[in-house]
Amino acid sequence: MDKSKYKMLVNKYTPKENRLYNGLIAFVVGGFMGMLGQFLITFYSSYFDIPTKEASVFMIITLVFLGCFLTCLGFFDKLVSFARCGLIIPITGFAHSMMSAALEYRREGLVTGLGANMFKLAGTVIIFGVVSAYIFGFIRVFVMRG
Repeated sequence: MDKSKYKMLVNKYTPKENRLYNGLIAFVVGGFMGMLGQFLITFYSSYFDIPTKEASVFMIITLVFLGCFLTCLGFFDKLVSFARCGLIIPITGFAHSMMSAALEYRREGLVTGLGANMFKLAGTVIIFGVVSAYIFGFIRVFVMRG
C-alpha cells in the first residue's frame, strides 16, 4: 500500500473533533477559572486584610496547589479531557505538567528522576517566557525612547 492510500484510510477513520464545542467548553471553563481567581483574590484581601497585589500571590499559590493536588489524586487528567484548554492554559496547567513529571519519575531518585525530568515540559515554558520577556523589555525600552 502506498503512502497516499494509507493517509486516506487514516483520515477516513480518524475521529473528527467538534472544534466549536471544544472552544466553547474551554471558554466557559477558562472564564470560570478567571472567576475563581478573582474570588480568591477578593477573599484573601478581605479575610487577611492585605492589598490586592499581595492577595494575588496567595491566589496563584492556591491554584498551583489545587493543580498539583488534583494531579496527585488522578483527577486532573479527567478534568482536562472535559475542559480542554480551559484548565491547561492557566497556571494550573503549568503545575500539572511539573507534578505529573515528578510523579512519573519519582522512583528513579531525586537527582536522576525528579531533578532531571521534572522540568521537561515546564522548562521550555520557563525558557521561552524569560526570553520573550527579555526581548519585549528591549522593545519597550526602544519604543519609550523614541
